[in-house]
Amino acid sequence: MSTQATLLAIDDEPAVLAIVVQFARRFGITVVTRTDARAALAELRGLKPDAVMVDLMMPDINGLDVLRAILEIDPRCQTILMTGQPSIDTAIEAVKLGALDYISKPFDLTRLGGLFTGICKGIERRERLLKADADVARTFAFCGMIGRSPAMQDLFDGVRRFAPHVRTLLVTGETGTGKELVAHALHAVGPRADRRFVTVNCSAVVETLFESELFGHQRGAFTGATGTKVGLFEHADKGTLFLDEIGELPLAIQAKLLRAVENGEVQRVGSLETKRVDVTVIAATNRDLRAEAAKGRFRSDLYYRLSVMEIRLVPLRERREDIPYLSAVFLREVTERLKRPLIGLSTAAERMLLEAPWPGNVRELRNVIERACLLSDGKMLDERDIVTAMPPQTGAPEHPALTESVPPAGASTWDPAFLSNAQRTQVEQALRQSGGNKAAAARLLGISRRSMFRWIKRMDL
Repeated sequence: MSTQATLLAIDDEPAVLAIVVQFARRFGITVVTRTDARAALAELRGLKPDAVMVDLMMPDINGLDVLRAILEIDPRCQTILMTGQPSIDTAIEAVKLGALDYISKPFDLTRLGGLFTGICKGIERRERLLKADADVARTFAFCGMIGRSPAMQDLFDGVRRFAPHVRTLLVTGETGTGKELVAHALHAVGPRADRRFVTVNCSAVVETLFESELFGHQRGAFTGATGTKVGLFEHADKGTLFLDEIGELPLAIQAKLLRAVENGEVQRVGSLETKRVDVTVIAATNRDLRAEAAKGRFRSDLYYRLSVMEIRLVPLRERREDIPYLSAVFLREVTERLKRPLIGLSTAAERMLLEAPWPGNVRELRNVIERACLLSDGKMLDERDIVTAMPPQTGAPEHPALTESVPPAGASTWDPAFLSNAQRTQVEQALRQSGGNKAAAARLLGISRRSMFRWIKRMDL
């Protein structure tokens, strides 16, 4: 097994704990022992065990109450109740609460061995499934893009069809959908794969320098032009020029760009001569250029020239079936790079990723996975890790874990008894991670500082 299982054993009898430790070692299980149940519960979030064995009859607390608390703190944790006074009713109650099993003392080692084997195999099975997801995802990869959804398969087919013939092409889609990856794919699959691929971000170039950047300039053409400069069109000759965020291009430059695209001619600033270039031009934007052209903010003739061929990218929320595969690949990449011992995502974490709106699309998903890996102190990313890593959404309610609880009629809105355990957990975790800095904790949770103070007061922290 690549990841060793961790078992937390709670019993007020040291002799029982010694037997558990000795026997669990045969299965490669690391055992953490505690004789104080309340202290063990306080440490549970930090220990993050794969399984817990707890005695039913503890001096200060009932084992069933401990079981309830464990499952509230960490629902994925497998629990085994042990007792020297077995009863059918207690066994049924334990299983109803979510216990893996109920075992009596003195232990039937054959049965206990079966439970330990099941715990280890469960972790192994989880690891295999996660590895399989990542491996399957790679089989659906195409030039750095991942997707088995119909929309992505259509995209891959479109790239293969267009690449051999494309001279100008427009890629449209929301932020974070992978427009630059599509441009790289078109270049890599096309006949100019061994030539230069030159990228220019139109939103990052100073407006007064656009013409010089694209077409070059002669020495002395303007103040500061101390030498002759080759423009990006000339630099990309016989290759591909990728114009990202083309919608940001100033109108004054669009006419010259149109001439370069249509006639393959560029003229350096300060020069009377034109130069011939042979460049494949791929433009990308998250704007509706047709609407921009109708409003006079983008040249319609340039729009029609660029969009002879157009590829529209589907947002992530419309191809949610790709999220598990993307998550598996991102998680593997991040854990390998950061050398973190994370084996995957819990079921609750996967469900949260599937249900999120993803306004930032694939880029946002990657960022959330990376932040969660950095914040997590366990073996598996759980719901709390994902919630903490999620950025606040524009126009969305505050952090999803901090939505208001609705108390029964007549109850006080500020009664901590009616707060969900998940809410309290998130606030406490954020405070721990920020070293008690309330403003930093508020940023982690994606809420305002005032809201953070309100939640601290409400939870009586």
